[in-house]
Amino acid sequence: MSISASSESAIFPTNAPVAASRPAQDMVGEGKAWGLCTAVDLQDCNPDLIRDAAHIKRYVVELCELIGMKRFGECQVVDFGEGRVAGYSMVQLISTSLISGHFANDTNNAYLDIFSCKGYDPAVVESFSKEFFGARRSLATMTLRY
Repeated sequence: MSISASSESAIFPTNAPVAASRPAQDMVGEGKAWGLCTAVDLQDCNPDLIRDAAHIKRYVVELCELIGMKRFGECQVVDFGEGRVAGYSMVQLISTSLISGHFANDTNNAYLDIFSCKGYDPAVVESFSKEFFGARRSLATMTLRY
Protein backbone atom coordinates (compact mmCIF):
# COMPACT_ATOMS: atom_id res chain seq x y z
CA MET A 1 0.00 0.00 0.00
CA SER A 2 1.34 3.39 -0.94
CA ILE A 3 0.47 6.60 0.90
CA SER A 4 0.69 9.87 -0.95
CA ALA A 5 2.07 13.05 0.62
CA SER A 6 -1.39 14.59 0.42
CA SER A 7 -2.79 11.97 2.79
CA GLU A 8 -0.52 13.11 5.65
CA SER A 9 -3.49 14.47 7.57
CA ALA A 10 -4.85 10.94 7.78
CA ILE A 11 -1.69 9.88 9.63
CA PHE A 12 -0.84 12.91 11.76
CA PRO A 13 -3.18 15.07 13.84
CA THR A 14 -3.91 18.35 12.14
CA ASN A 15 -2.42 20.30 15.07
CA ALA A 16 0.90 18.43 15.05
CA PRO A 17 3.89 20.79 14.72
CA VAL A 18 5.94 20.51 11.57
CA ALA A 19 9.44 19.94 12.92
CA ALA A 20 11.25 20.76 9.71
CA SER A 21 9.70 24.20 9.44
CA ARG A 22 11.29 25.67 12.59
CA PRO A 23 14.43 25.10 14.65
CA ALA A 24 13.78 22.96 17.75
CA GLN A 25 14.61 25.82 20.11
CA ASP A 26 11.78 27.87 18.57
CA MET A 27 9.23 25.13 19.20
CA VAL A 28 9.33 25.47 23.01
CA GLY A 29 7.50 28.05 25.09
CA GLU A 30 4.12 29.61 25.73
CA GLY A 31 1.54 27.97 23.46
CA LYS A 32 4.13 25.51 22.11
CA ALA A 33 5.79 22.37 23.47
CA TRP A 34 6.37 22.34 27.25
CA GLY A 35 10.00 21.33 26.88
CA LEU A 36 12.79 19.93 24.79
CA CYS A 37 14.67 16.75 25.66
CA THR A 38 17.90 15.80 23.90
CA ALA A 39 19.60 12.46 24.47
CA VAL A 40 23.21 12.41 23.30
CA ASP A 41 25.06 9.10 23.02
CA LEU A 42 28.82 9.48 22.77
CA GLN A 43 30.88 6.49 21.67
CA ASP A 44 34.60 5.85 22.08
CA CYS A 45 35.25 8.81 24.37
CA ASN A 46 38.70 9.65 25.69
CA PRO A 47 38.88 7.34 28.75
CA ASP A 48 40.78 9.87 30.84
CA LEU A 49 38.10 12.53 30.30
CA ILE A 50 35.07 10.42 31.27
CA ARG A 51 36.88 9.21 34.41
CA ASP A 52 37.65 12.73 35.66
CA ALA A 53 35.00 14.22 37.97
CA ALA A 54 36.45 17.73 37.64
CA HIS A 55 36.28 17.49 33.83
CA ILE A 56 32.65 16.35 34.00
CA LYS A 57 31.77 19.29 36.28
CA ARG A 58 33.57 21.68 33.93
CA TYR A 59 31.50 20.24 31.05
CA VAL A 60 28.29 21.16 32.87
CA VAL A 61 29.44 24.72 33.58
CA GLU A 62 30.57 25.31 29.99
CA LEU A 63 27.49 23.63 28.46
CA CYS A 64 25.16 25.77 30.57
CA GLU A 65 27.00 28.91 29.50
CA LEU A 66 26.90 27.82 25.86
CA ILE A 67 23.15 27.15 25.74
CA GLY A 68 22.11 29.88 28.15
CA MET A 69 20.96 27.76 31.08
CA LYS A 70 21.16 28.84 34.72
CA ARG A 71 22.57 26.20 37.07
CA PHE A 72 20.70 25.62 40.33
CA GLY A 73 22.84 24.25 43.14
CA GLU A 74 25.97 22.18 42.80
CA CYS A 75 26.61 19.57 40.13
CA GLN A 76 26.55 16.07 41.62
CA VAL A 77 29.13 13.65 40.19
CA VAL A 78 29.34 10.20 41.76
CA ASP A 79 31.52 7.22 40.77
CA PHE A 80 29.76 3.92 41.46
CA GLY A 81 28.53 0.63 40.02
CA GLU A 82 30.30 -2.60 39.17
CA GLY A 83 31.31 -4.26 35.94
CA ARG A 84 29.44 -3.10 32.87
CA VAL A 85 27.67 -0.26 34.69
CA ALA A 86 30.66 1.14 36.59
CA GLY A 87 31.49 4.80 36.05
CA TYR A 88 30.48 8.32 36.93
CA SER A 89 26.92 9.57 36.96
CA MET A 90 26.17 13.29 36.93
CA VAL A 91 23.12 15.41 37.74
CA GLN A 92 22.81 19.18 37.48
CA LEU A 93 19.56 20.95 38.19
CA ILE A 94 18.99 24.01 36.02
CA SER A 95 16.36 26.69 36.56
CA THR A 96 14.34 25.24 33.68
CA SER A 97 14.84 21.50 34.53
CA LEU A 98 17.99 19.32 34.50
CA ILE A 99 21.05 17.88 32.82
CA SER A 100 22.20 14.34 33.57
CA GLY A 101 24.83 11.96 32.32
CA HIS A 102 26.20 8.46 32.74
CA PHE A 103 29.76 7.57 31.82
CA ALA A 104 30.47 3.88 31.15
CA ASN A 105 34.04 2.82 31.94
CA ASP A 106 33.55 -0.59 30.29
CA THR A 107 32.85 0.88 26.84
CA ASN A 108 34.18 4.44 27.12
CA ASN A 109 30.72 5.66 26.13
CA ALA A 110 28.72 8.50 27.64
CA TYR A 111 24.96 9.00 27.77
CA LEU A 112 23.77 12.57 28.29
CA ASP A 113 20.26 13.96 28.72
CA ILE A 114 19.35 17.64 28.58
CA PHE A 115 15.75 18.55 29.41
CA SER A 116 14.54 22.13 29.57
CA CYS A 117 11.33 24.10 29.18
CA LYS A 118 13.54 26.80 27.62
CA GLY A 119 14.59 26.18 24.04
CA TYR A 120 18.17 25.42 22.99
CA ASP A 121 19.86 24.01 19.88
CA PRO A 122 20.30 20.20 20.13
CA ALA A 123 22.95 20.22 17.37
CA VAL A 124 25.08 22.62 19.44
CA VAL A 125 24.74 20.33 22.47
CA GLU A 126 25.77 17.26 20.46
CA SER A 127 28.76 18.91 18.80
CA PHE A 128 30.03 20.49 22.02
CA SER A 129 29.62 17.25 23.99
CA LYS A 130 31.38 15.15 21.36
CA GLU A 131 34.36 17.47 21.30
CA PHE A 132 34.50 17.97 25.10
CA PHE A 133 34.76 14.23 25.79
CA GLY A 134 36.85 13.37 22.73
CA ALA A 135 34.22 11.00 21.32
CA ARG A 136 34.79 9.42 17.94
CA ARG A 137 31.07 9.12 17.20
CA SER A 138 27.85 10.64 18.50
CA LEU A 139 24.13 10.29 18.07
CA ALA A 140 21.55 12.78 19.32
CA THR A 141 17.83 12.22 19.61
CA MET A 142 15.53 15.18 20.21
CA THR A 143 12.02 14.93 21.64
CA LEU A 144 9.53 17.71 22.18
CA ARG A 145 7.58 17.19 25.42
CA TYR A 146 3.96 18.34 25.58
